[in-house]
Amino acid sequence: MPSHNRFFSIKRMFIWTVMGVTSLALLVTSVIFTYSILQNDEKQLKEEAATLAEMLSRISAEQVHKEDGVTLNNMIQILEAAHLVTNAHVYKIEENGELSFFASYNRTGRAPVSAMFTRVDELKQPILKNGIWEIINPVIWNSETIGYTYLRATTQSLENSTFEISLGSAIVVLIVLLLSFVLTLRLQRPLTEPIHNLINLVHIVAQKKDYSQRAEKTSIRELDVLARAFNTMLERIQAHNQKQKDAETEYRNLAATLEETVNQRTLALKEANQELIQTLEKLHQFQRQMVENEKMASLGDMVAGVAHEVNTPIGLGVTASTMMLDRLQNIKDDFENKVLKASSLEKFIVEGEENLNIIYRNLNRAAELISSFKQVAVDQSSESARKFKFIKLLDEVLLSLRPRLRSLAHKIDIDCDPTLCIESKAGPINQVLINLIMNSVIHGFENKEEGHIRIAVRLIEDSQLQIMYSDDGVGIPEHIQTRIFDPFVTTKRGQGGSGLGMHLVYNLVTQALNGSITLDTKEGKGVNFTITFPIEVLH
Repeated sequence: MPSHNRFFSIKRMFIWTVMGVTSLALLVTSVIFTYSILQNDEKQLKEEAATLAEMLSRISAEQVHKEDGVTLNNMIQILEAAHLVTNAHVYKIEENGELSFFASYNRTGRAPVSAMFTRVDELKQPILKNGIWEIINPVIWNSETIGYTYLRATTQSLENSTFEISLGSAIVVLIVLLLSFVLTLRLQRPLTEPIHNLINLVHIVAQKKDYSQRAEKTSIRELDVLARAFNTMLERIQAHNQKQKDAETEYRNLAATLEETVNQRTLALKEANQELIQTLEKLHQFQRQMVENEKMASLGDMVAGVAHEVNTPIGLGVTASTMMLDRLQNIKDDFENKVLKASSLEKFIVEGEENLNIIYRNLNRAAELISSFKQVAVDQSSESARKFKFIKLLDEVLLSLRPRLRSLAHKIDIDCDPTLCIESKAGPINQVLINLIMNSVIHGFENKEEGHIRIAVRLIEDSQLQIMYSDDGVGIPEHIQTRIFDPFVTTKRGQGGSGLGMHLVYNLVTQALNGSITLDTKEGKGVNFTITFPIEVLH
């Protein structure tokens, strides 16, 4: 739907502005002037009515005292000279305290008014209502109130004065506005004509593209500045157009060779891009291989731990079985030589029972260790989900790390609900925890004899598991905090560190577990990792 914009010319706006300001000023001035005069007239009217009421009370006092109503009626006829008074009453207070009508005055042509016996208290202060002033004053003789006077006055003179003043003000305003309009018409020409000339010049330049046109000088400073600025702009546009024509000629000369150059550069760029793509693919393959090597190195460390941990119970079993064979050979020799004693047989039975118990306990211990290590190894090599108790998974992780941690004084605290049973991918969780713990041992506790690690497990809304891992080690240097999950970032460059541990943790959490991991650390104050991923809780 097309929009209709309303435009105003400078001439019209100038006239409307001047006339509007003039009208407003005249209107405000007239209103204030008229209001002041009327207020003054009203004040004089009030004072005159109050003076007449006071005078009527004074001339009535002696006659009321003498009870000479005839004389008083003749005296108050002088109120005829006061054009604003229409009615006047004089009341006398009788011995019983009641008021009685004593004398009255009614202006010629005015109807009498009823007595105001019931309004004495109300009219002790002048009241203006419907253009009528009313007031009651006491009649005092020898400091004693012997009656009251009632005076009624009209504001007709005030209304006439108001009309005359308003009419005069309106006439003056109209005359001044007419003069102002004529003067404005004459004054706007020096302002609007140069602007119209400049507008016509702009139209000519826009239509004909003739930038050689120039604006004329004017006697108004601001418009002259505008004209000079417009002329400067035309000169610059003209110069720019000339330069552009020269440049276009030069561009045409270069265009012939530019296309061939672009084709050559494009071919070279394609070859370079192809080499870059191949290099990036090799880098990705190398990175994936390095990650797999990191996993295998972790598995190799675990296998070494298995051998060390299982050797102990098996060695004890071998020792006990060897001792049992020696005792059995002795008993056999004594039996064949018929020198076997009951005490020797009894001692053999006791020692045999002890040795068999030792063999059973250590073989059972070796079986449990092998079972736990087997589960950890299966988890690390598999990314399929299974059902498990989380506290048992934590125990298996710590058990697999026992050979590495046995000689160290570091402490690991576990805060986990022992009844928490979930279905998730145990392998990635296992590898994440092992990498975090080994990072704390190798990097966080590098120069610390007794470190403290805390692993807290919380269930969030029955569908999310949160693992909060923290240590009190040296923390992570500030310059690598933002790159800690990038590949090949390590503080042990040249000391055996691959820089893939935390990158492996990040990939396992975000890809294998579909979760997130955040880091909060300050150098010298340890680390705090928060890992959150979806699970299925088993009840």
